[in-house]
Amino acid sequence: MKNNPAFTATSQVTSEQDGLAVYVHWPFCESKCPYCDFNSHVRESVDHARWRRALLAELAYEAALTPGKPVVSIFFGGGTPSLMEPATVAAIIDEVARLWPMTSNVEITLEANPGSVEAAKFKGFAEAGVNRVSLGVQALDDAALKLLGRRHDLSEALAALELATNTFGRVSFDLIYARPGHTVDSWGAELRRALAYGTDHLSLYQLTIEPQTRFAELYRRGTLMLPDEETQADLYQLTQEMTASAGLPLYEISNHARVGSESRHNLVYWRYGDYVGIGPGAHGRRNATATQRRKKPEAWLEAVETSGHGMEDELALPSDMRADEALVMGLRLVEGIDRARFKVRTGMALDDAIDPQAARRMAELGLIEMTPSLLRATPEGLMVLNSLLGELARA
Repeated sequence: MKNNPAFTATSQVTSEQDGLAVYVHWPFCESKCPYCDFNSHVRESVDHARWRRALLAELAYEAALTPGKPVVSIFFGGGTPSLMEPATVAAIIDEVARLWPMTSNVEITLEANPGSVEAAKFKGFAEAGVNRVSLGVQALDDAALKLLGRRHDLSEALAALELATNTFGRVSFDLIYARPGHTVDSWGAELRRALAYGTDHLSLYQLTIEPQTRFAELYRRGTLMLPDEETQADLYQLTQEMTASAGLPLYEISNHARVGSESRHNLVYWRYGDYVGIGPGAHGRRNATATQRRKKPEAWLEAVETSGHGMEDELALPSDMRADEALVMGLRLVEGIDRARFKVRTGMALDDAIDPQAARRMAELGLIEMTPSLLRATPEGLMVLNSLLGELARA
């Protein structure tokens, strides 16, 4: 992967370094996909007014602990947030604006499944303040969509994509590659079609087998076969070359964007900024504290109505734990880790958080680049990032 244009073309992206991100988890889906290990649940009905009150209560709880921090992004994730009522989305956005100052260019993203959107609902989300949509397309092939357990077909996906681009200023969509039977030629054709739609952001994920999923069981039985490692590497390489040529270079290990169109919300995570997470199973990091909400929707809802929040755990993170997390998150970025910011966010110098002998060895192998101001993985390092992190992190 030497001289990979996806690496050399990506410039440092900027954001409000001390801003706060707000994550809102909507845990409900119409069905459970066989590859998904997210906290998502299928329910026959949802009391939207009750859920709205609970989510607003959790915002108030978090705002009391992060007063005055400017909010740079709000992200509605799930689950399937496009199943929410636009009135609930509007109420949450309005409450965030009431509880915290918001930056003038605040990014407000809502995840949507193509089969759960309609023109009136998208219009309602836009009127509520959503200015960015992330569509879970996952494949541009009907057979693959069926394999992945998606409820929509290709025609619905394309209709939703057109509707999104006509409604929102910024649109991203997801695709999963390295699927069973995927070849370099078939993925190249699919990716070429995806790039032709001209969105400013794409999330492109290699299919991974997650424990406790239907795919994990099929994989164990030998009835689900993935491409071999060499093919997976070729698919990854092709992805970088094609996206860079189209002006959407890699900026994070699975995400591509036109310069300036990177997900500001996810950049907060990867740069180890502060974010609050509300809703069932949501995680947060704020004030050097890790938070996690109760996972089961009904348990979370009951806890909020009883005590004003659905907190399962709050853990003060010592400096070494913060450093480990910041290292894992930051090396996912093509820009790498800024040494000065790392020390401010973790209380530890970056060189004290990594194994110096391993770092020298990884640098000699061309897997990392170290300068007085940053540490980053090279294109070759990004391909073996999990192994790289295992070597670099202090035991």
